[in-house]
Amino acid sequence: MKNDMTDAVPDANGTLRSIFDYTSSEKKWIMWAVALGTMIGTTPINMLYVKFGARVPFLVAGLTSIISTGLIPWAAQWNYWLLILLRFVQGLAYSADFAAIGLITVRWAPLTETATFIAVLTSFTGISSTATNSVTGLICESSLGWRWSYYLHAAVGLFLFALWYIIYIDHPQDTNRVSSKELTKIEKSKSAAHLEKSTDVPYRKLLSSPVIWCVWLNAFFEMSAVIVCTTYMPIYFHEVLKFGVAETGFWVAFVLFVWLPVRYVAAIMSDKIKFVGEKAKIMVFNTIAVGGTGAIFSTIGFIPIEQKYWSVAAFTITMCCVGVNSGGFYKCGVLYARQYSHVVIAAIQWTKCVALFSAPAMVSIFVATESERTQWIGVYLVFGGLMIITTFVSYFILTDQPAEWTNTDGEVTCKA
Repeated sequence: MKNDMTDAVPDANGTLRSIFDYTSSEKKWIMWAVALGTMIGTTPINMLYVKFGARVPFLVAGLTSIISTGLIPWAAQWNYWLLILLRFVQGLAYSADFAAIGLITVRWAPLTETATFIAVLTSFTGISSTATNSVTGLICESSLGWRWSYYLHAAVGLFLFALWYIIYIDHPQDTNRVSSKELTKIEKSKSAAHLEKSTDVPYRKLLSSPVIWCVWLNAFFEMSAVIVCTTYMPIYFHEVLKFGVAETGFWVAFVLFVWLPVRYVAAIMSDKIKFVGEKAKIMVFNTIAVGGTGAIFSTIGFIPIEQKYWSVAAFTITMCCVGVNSGGFYKCGVLYARQYSHVVIAAIQWTKCVALFSAPAMVSIFVATESERTQWIGVYLVFGGLMIITTFVSYFILTDQPAEWTNTDGEVTCKA
């Protein structure tokens, strides 16, 4: 965007400067606006899901995202704070994602396929980042210009959300597209409380559970690493490793795509392996997803610029480690909270919002010049070390057993 000299303005030295050439501080607020919107939207969106299901609220969120995305180029040109407002609206819409994933998993996933459902549904991050980085790189280099990236994403979003509204049903019991055999498989080993369409959500018990907090802690630090990768990897590849724009788009897309097969294979292994207990599998997968990510992440800043392809490899391995998380803390959250796991997964979205604040804040603390490799060492080292510590603590807390309050009426706060 900074190469677009439309309505360029002179800087302090009289040199023309693009109005889209944002400072580090302005970039920080552009990212933080999304985080703030998602944080504010998570609780009310989740309550709407609990009351009305996912079909209509998610459609409304999608349309909101489509409109705000389509207006971004106009806002960026006319007023910086209008851009921030639209980014905030995008954040409100984004808060609907994980709550939808949680509700779909609760209502449609057999307990024996929990990790597979989570892996498939949460892979939207990698798929969207891959598509966005590769397509945007090509559009920015073409005669269309960066604006058409936003227009294209809005158009594709409209098509996808139309499909969502046509296809999705909130309850498998309410459609003849699900056979009795399929319904039996979906409902197998679930308690009567789990299968009820109207059930009370024990928010107080959820919020006072060490297991739930451990799940969220693992999610927060892993999300922090993912945010640094998805948000700053293009900057790191272009400014530090000196890849060109198109080449940066290619390598970022590669890194964010290659972990998807790993994600699916790991999820299937987590669900299908029977000679190892569920708790042991959760610990192994969580160690790789959080501890392994932390270990590799810590080394990235130390790799010399001359060995830039080793840096690409380190980012790739990091994301592959992240890819097995559906068999770790995610699965623990679902097996422990059962019919209330959509609340737990929605809150993981909230931890991602906090990570959207903490990651840019950490970068702003350590990185004054984006092109200086050594300044990035602290960012990778701090997050990596905290992930390793969190993994160790998790050995004493995570479990595969359902909470006792999943079989009781709990506390009445709102209806699902």
